[in-house]
Amino acid sequence: MSAGGSGGPATIPGLVAATADRFGDRLAVVDGDVALTYAELLDEARTFGAGLVAAGVAPGERVSMWAPNSARWIVAVLGLWQAGAVLVPINTRFKGAEAADILRRSGARVLLTVTDFLGTDYVALLRGTGADLPELATVVVADGPVPEVAEGWDAFTGRATDEDRTEVERRAAAVGPDDPSDILFTSGTTGVPKGVVQTHGRTLRVATDWVAMTGLTAGDRYLMVNPYFHMFGLKAGILASVAAGATMYPEPVFDIDRALARVQSDRITVLPGAPTIYQSILDHPDRDRYDLSSLRVAVTGAADIPMELIRRVVDELPFPTIIAGYGLTEGGTATGTAPGDDVETIATTVGRPRPGFELRIVDGEGRDVPDGEPGEILLRGGSIMSHYLDDPDATAQALSAEGWLKTGDLGVLGADGCLRIVGRAKDMFIVGGFNAYPAEIENALLRHPDISQAAVIGIPDERLGEVGMAFVVLRPGATATEADIVAWSREQMANYKVPRAVEVVDELPINATGKVVKETLREQAARRRSG
Repeated sequence: MSAGGSGGPATIPGLVAATADRFGDRLAVVDGDVALTYAELLDEARTFGAGLVAAGVAPGERVSMWAPNSARWIVAVLGLWQAGAVLVPINTRFKGAEAADILRRSGARVLLTVTDFLGTDYVALLRGTGADLPELATVVVADGPVPEVAEGWDAFTGRATDEDRTEVERRAAAVGPDDPSDILFTSGTTGVPKGVVQTHGRTLRVATDWVAMTGLTAGDRYLMVNPYFHMFGLKAGILASVAAGATMYPEPVFDIDRALARVQSDRITVLPGAPTIYQSILDHPDRDRYDLSSLRVAVTGAADIPMELIRRVVDELPFPTIIAGYGLTEGGTATGTAPGDDVETIATTVGRPRPGFELRIVDGEGRDVPDGEPGEILLRGGSIMSHYLDDPDATAQALSAEGWLKTGDLGVLGADGCLRIVGRAKDMFIVGGFNAYPAEIENALLRHPDISQAAVIGIPDERLGEVGMAFVVLRPGATATEADIVAWSREQMANYKVPRAVEVVDELPINATGKVVKETLREQAARRRSG
């Protein structure tokens, strides 16, 4: 099933309706005591959409969601699209001021949130900011106590009339592939987050191509640990599952013991995630006590996938299909390995461009570099973002008139057409005139028998300009010292790549999507130097 062309649905409401028609009796969502078939999911989504109509939300207006993964998240997002609205998700780790900024900038009319997630009341957080949000007319609480300034889920959906439901069906049919579907804000770890505006047609391409890449089917059971506010959880998660008719098992947070228990009890077949997800499984001391034999598909999508980690997944876990891919909020999944690729390809590359994608590697002047040399990755294809919200200058800087997206990622293209990620352009540092790529050094460090995780940054050095500093997490029971790791590194890699400083830490700082927050490490390093 493809977006547009070949007679496939061209919009998200069209996709949901087609799946409900094909797989109406199949389980769509299982979340605690909630179990919905695809027919029931469509009906519930239309009811939520009708609630939006009753609340005065017009087609094209924004609906924000600040909540953990759940069945109601799925119902609400499909429902808002039925009503012709545009999704604006908010990172569940954001504080009140950060959420208020996104609500203000997007002009969201409705906020769906919760009041008791991990001891946090998001409505109270938002109110505590004192922010003026004149566009925000309605706050709906999907889970938890309902304060006076909000209304509960049942009250909100209960206001919908038959006329509202009829209007939802009319709007769903009227949505076009070029209409905006979602505004996903980038993580903002290095500045103000930018809102990536996508359309129904472009978003569907991400979902349906992910199905083609992974072989996701109606018989699959997908454990969803990737947060829905992120492109991976939303488009390679919810929408890919809808496109395939797979069953969704949302998880509000990643808890390794709970995840392993669910794999065993629910016979989970699909478990994608950031590299840290697989690291947690591999390092779990009781892993062998769980029956993980149902696992069929593993996909990891970080820009800096540890190669040694992939080797361990191949060797130690039961997945017959393991895919390494490269994607980003602005463009969806751009490359991927293929089922049947050898271990070396999966472990050392992120595969080839997906159908419909073009890829270039360029130098600082925008000139193509030869295969085998590093440069910035440029992408062009049918799922590249439309634009950045209310930011024509940033759009022009990132997106050329010819449609090429500057990713800010550094890569090397092999003679076989496979891409290897060597880091973020902003993370590269120069040691005595030599370019040092953190991802390359991190992958080398992960070959050390005592190291389970590694992150490398550049720090100032009087003689060489910059040198590497590594933050490492040791395996349980490991005894390697910082001096041991530096000495080992000198035997394993070129001198300019060797970290001059190593700090052993209990854990690396990661964001909600599982990526290491290197800005936090730079702050730690600065404190260490000043101390």
